[in-house]
Amino acid sequence: MRVLVTGGAGYVGSHALLVLRQSEHEPVVFDNLSEGHARAVGDCPLIRGDLADESQVLAALGDTGAEAVMHFAASAYVGESMTDPEKYYTNNVVNTLNLLRAMRRARVNRFVFSSSCTIYGVPARVPITEDSPIDAVNPYGRTKAAVEGMLADYASAYGLRYASLRYFNAAGAALDGSIGEDHEPETHLIPLVIFAALGKRDSVSIFGTDYPTPDGTCVRDFVHVMDLASAHVLALEALDERPVMVYNLSTGWQHSVREVIEVVRGVSGRDFRIVEAPRRPGDPPVLVGSYDRIARGLGWEPRLPDVGQIVRTAWAWHSAHPNGFGDA
Repeated sequence: MRVLVTGGAGYVGSHALLVLRQSEHEPVVFDNLSEGHARAVGDCPLIRGDLADESQVLAALGDTGAEAVMHFAASAYVGESMTDPEKYYTNNVVNTLNLLRAMRRARVNRFVFSSSCTIYGVPARVPITEDSPIDAVNPYGRTKAAVEGMLADYASAYGLRYASLRYFNAAGAALDGSIGEDHEPETHLIPLVIFAALGKRDSVSIFGTDYPTPDGTCVRDFVHVMDLASAHVLALEALDERPVMVYNLSTGWQHSVREVIEVVRGVSGRDFRIVEAPRRPGDPPVLVGSYDRIARGLGWEPRLPDVGQIVRTAWAWHSAHPNGFGDA
């Protein structure tokens, strides 16, 4: 299948390219490179364009003969969304509407959406299922929920076939070490701890040590980025038979911030300074998901669910590429 991958030069999108090509699909990347990296796409065709310009999107769909769209092009910093919500509603909601409108004009009706567990907000119970209430507590999560609403309406009115994949904490790197995580600024826990181990940071902060968890720190569900990528491709291939799919992408494994720090120490063989800091507003004590629905529906399950496996792939990438794609 010919697939236009928006945001394909970004972290999860670039790993999805690997699985798409392994599955003999034909991806073409559409990215403005504001946050992605041209080197991350390898020799995959890259169209430099912006979703804000609907004519560019329409031309890309037509020129590539796209039969489906996989959409990763979103602003994704929770903290930034609190200080600049307009950016998030513009890029994540308005620009996605531009994309959907262009798809209608081009008669492309298969869509795989990179959603997020942030739409659930602070959960009343864990593990979180797809039937849990949608109650986002920040603009980033609310933009993801808004797009999910648009997709449901497009499916009802225009026959759009879509999969919305709500994933938990993406982490790790390609198993062959060819690509990995490179954000500026970096906000994800595992790379931040690795940067401390590499001496790129003076310390790593733990935000909150008095949560109602076994060691007092937040507990999260880390999903290997290649597992996320494989789920996107499975969903794409199922759209002809399942016109609407909404799935969590999680592992059900629980790892605390302190546990992650200790795993990085063990994998790297290095020590570094820890700073205990106050809680951050809106951080739930525990975010852990259930992937039972996608296991039943598509046969997906995480192949690398343990945080030790995830950290080893991330350490291999970051230690070989301390400057990210600047070293690639």
